[in-house]
Amino acid sequence: MLTEGESGPAADAAAQARMVKRRPPARRVLPNVEWVALAVALGLPLVLGDRTDLVTLATNILILSMLAISFELCWGLSGIMSFGQALFFGVAGYAIALVGRDLDFSDIWAVLPLAMLVGLGLSALFAAFLLLGRKTPTPIFVAFGTLTGSYAAERLVSGWQYVGAGNGLSSVKLLKLGQYEFVEGDAFYLLAFGLLLLVYLAARFLKRSQLGLVLAGMRQNEERLAFLGYRVQLFKAVVFSFAGLIAGLGGALYSYHQGFIGPGNMGPGLSTTAVVYCLLGGSGTLIGPIFGTALVETLSYVLSDVAAIRHIWPVILGLVLLAIVMFQPRGILGLFVSERERIGSYGRRQGR
Repeated sequence: MLTEGESGPAADAAAQARMVKRRPPARRVLPNVEWVALAVALGLPLVLGDRTDLVTLATNILILSMLAISFELCWGLSGIMSFGQALFFGVAGYAIALVGRDLDFSDIWAVLPLAMLVGLGLSALFAAFLLLGRKTPTPIFVAFGTLTGSYAAERLVSGWQYVGAGNGLSSVKLLKLGQYEFVEGDAFYLLAFGLLLLVYLAARFLKRSQLGLVLAGMRQNEERLAFLGYRVQLFKAVVFSFAGLIAGLGGALYSYHQGFIGPGNMGPGLSTTAVVYCLLGGSGTLIGPIFGTALVETLSYVLSDVAAIRHIWPVILGLVLLAIVMFQPRGILGLFVSERERIGSYGRRQGR
């Protein structure tokens, strides 16, 4: 027991313990953002009413948010810089479009799982090649490997007449649930919202699980995790494959919603856009990429309708996004979310 005036390591430890107990709990921002996003998404069809163009825009945002989350799982959670997420997105979209055209089949209970399997299988193949070699791959090797795969697939499809070549596949069959067919509008919006919610909850569970703890450690200090005996590249391969599954689901929904899938939907352009979604909204927050997707797509829609800048709006949008990424590297949500909350808290809380 310490007496008055006593000093030393024990006294310092006791003082630090008292400071921790007095420190107010950190305010958590992300749960509030998630609840607000959920309320907005649920109320949006009621607000938009008969504005079918805006409902279509909102549905596109939900679908592209799956692509953004797939990149977030790679980069924001695992530290894998992938420039090929659109590859799994586009290939799955082509797969279900071909099934509809050649087999006259588009039942939701089969085609969506098929798209997820396509995304999972293709991403697992890339993971085996890029991540599970004898030597530990560098981030540059993985980034350029995924970028090369995305570019090569885009060029291959552009010259392949069986899949429409440069014109892509149009008149994709409507997605069916029994005798009901999903068309653009509130029904497709609710379908996309429900699937995005399931994807988000699965990703959120993954982030807060023991696997998420390992991923957080990998992101902070991969060498230390490897020194402790963790098979870091195997964990990366698992997450990369799961991200491909999510991208495949998004690609199938995009193909059905647009009624079209083309080479540009699997190329480096869309893959880079997914990176922008994530970095703009806030990497590592999970909800940030959805926010970034909504912001980019809404700005694109608004600026493209302004007659005075109709021909240069992509340049203006690019400059805005570049400024945000340069001056706020943690994304817009990084203005409100602490680094501790972005990384995550693990383990049991100490009793007071």
